Amino acid sequence: MSTSMYPDTLLLIDNEWCAAASGKTLDVLNPASGLPIGKVAHAGTADLDRALAAAQRGFEAWRKVPANERAAIMRRAAALVRERATEIARLMTLEQGKPFKEACMEVVFSADIIEWFADEGRRVYGRLVPPRIPAAQQLVVKEPVGPVAAFTPWNFPVNQVVRKLAAALACGCSFLVKAPEETPASPAGLLKAFVDAGVPPGTVGLVFGDPAEISSYLIAHPVIRKVTFTGSTPVGKQLAALAGTHMKRATMELGGHAPVIIAEDADLGVALRSAGGAKFMNAGQVCISPTRFLVHNSLREAFTAALVKHAESLQVGDGLAEGTTLGPLANARRLSAMASMIDNARAAGARVATGGERVGREGNFFAPTVLADVPIHADVFNAEPFGPIAAIRGFDTLEEAIAEANRLPYGLAGYAFTQSIRNVRMLTQQLEVGMLWVNQPSTPWPELPFGGVKDSGYGSEGGPEALESYLATKTVSVMAA
Repeated sequence: MSTSMYPDTLLLIDNEWCAAASGKTLDVLNPASGLPIGKVAHAGTADLDRALAAAQRGFEAWRKVPANERAAIMRRAAALVRERATEIARLMTLEQGKPFKEACMEVVFSADIIEWFADEGRRVYGRLVPPRIPAAQQLVVKEPVGPVAAFTPWNFPVNQVVRKLAAALACGCSFLVKAPEETPASPAGLLKAFVDAGVPPGTVGLVFGDPAEISSYLIAHPVIRKVTFTGSTPVGKQLAALAGTHMKRATMELGGHAPVIIAEDADLGVALRSAGGAKFMNAGQVCISPTRFLVHNSLREAFTAALVKHAESLQVGDGLAEGTTLGPLANARRLSAMASMIDNARAAGARVATGGERVGREGNFFAPTVLADVPIHADVFNAEPFGPIAAIRGFDTLEEAIAEANRLPYGLAGYAFTQSIRNVRMLTQQLEVGMLWVNQPSTPWPELPFGGVKDSGYGSEGGPEALESYLATKTVSVMAA
C-alpha cells in the first residue's frame, strides 16, 4: 500500500474547502517514521468567525429539512463513506499509525453509525398531554437545540467525530468540529462525504488550530448552543466548567482505566481472546481499552503466561505493511509516557513479563508489554496508560476485585469473565461503570448507550439517549378562542 499521496488538509467553511486567512499551517507527521507527510490549515479568529456564521446559517436551513429527507441525505453520506473507505483508512493509517485493517474497520463502522442515527432521527417524537381544561390542547415538542461545537481526539479520528456528528444532524442541528491536528485528513474525508451528499452550506464545518484558543472561543460564542468533547479527564473538566459558565449543554466522554475481572470460574480461553486481544488494539490507545487485569489467584499464573504468549505473537510495524498487527504509538509523547510508566512499575516491584521497551530507533514503536504482580500503588494501576501495557494482579474474592475496580475515580468501561449467574448479578449491581461487557470484548453498537460515570464524564454517544442532549423540549398549551 502506497505511503505517498497524503493531501494537505484545509478548513471546511460554508461547504467550501479553504486555507486559513493567515495562511498558517502545521506539519502532519507519520508516526511510523516521525517524518512530515503533509500540512493542515491553522485557523485563526477570523476563520472561526466565518465558520460560526456559516454554522448559524446552516442550522436555520437544516432544521427546516423534514426528518425523512435528513435521513436520506445522511444515508447517501454513509454510502459515500463506504465507497471511499479504503482511501480514508489509508490516510488514517498514515497519520495515526494503526494497522490498515483496523482503520478500515473504523471507517466502515462509521457508516453503520450514520445509518442508525439517520433512522433514529425519524423517531424523535413529542407527545400530547391530556388537558385539565377541556378547551385546551397540551403539546410537548422536541426541537434541535442549535449549532454544536465538537472537540475530538486523535486515537479514533473518524469514529469519535461520527458519533457526535450523526446524532447532531439527525436532530436537525448544525455541526462545527475542531478535529485533531495530528490526524486531520481522515475526518476531512468523513465530512466531505456529507458535503457531497448534499447537506446545506454551513451544516457541517471543520477547523484545526490551537486547541485551547479554539475551544475557549467556540464554547463562549453565543452561536454555539451545545458542546461535546472526547478526551482526557483534566481537559474535559476545564471545558465542562467553561460550558457551564456560558449555560451551554455539554456531553463529556472522558478518560477510562477499564478493570478486567477474571473470576475463579472464568473460561480462560474466552478471557484471553476477548480482553487479551482487545488490549493491544490501536496499540492500547483506546478509552475503553482493558487495562487493569484483576485475575483470581488460582488462574493468575496461567492467564499471565497465555497473555505473554499472545503479546509476543503480535507483529509490530508500519500500519500499511502486510502482516502488521500492532502499529506505532500516535506521537512521541506516548513513547515517553510508556517508558516512565514502566520505570515506575519496576521500581514499585512489578515484574516485566514481556516487552517494556521501545522497538527500533525510528518511529513511535513500543513493544506489547505485560506487567505481572503489579502493586496497587504503581502508576499503571492508578493512571490510564493509553498504550500497549497490560497490568496484572491477583485477588482472592470477587468482593475484593470489585472494590479495587471501583477504587479509582474512573467509571467508563469494565469487563468481567465468569460462568456464575450470581457473579454476573453482583458485578451488574456493584461495578461503577457506564458500560460492562461480560464474557465478550466490547460491543459499542450505535443502538447502545456509550458513556461513563464519575470522572469518566456524563451523557451518551449511543442509543436513543444520545439524541436527547441535541434536543430542546418545549411545552405548548393552546386554549380554544
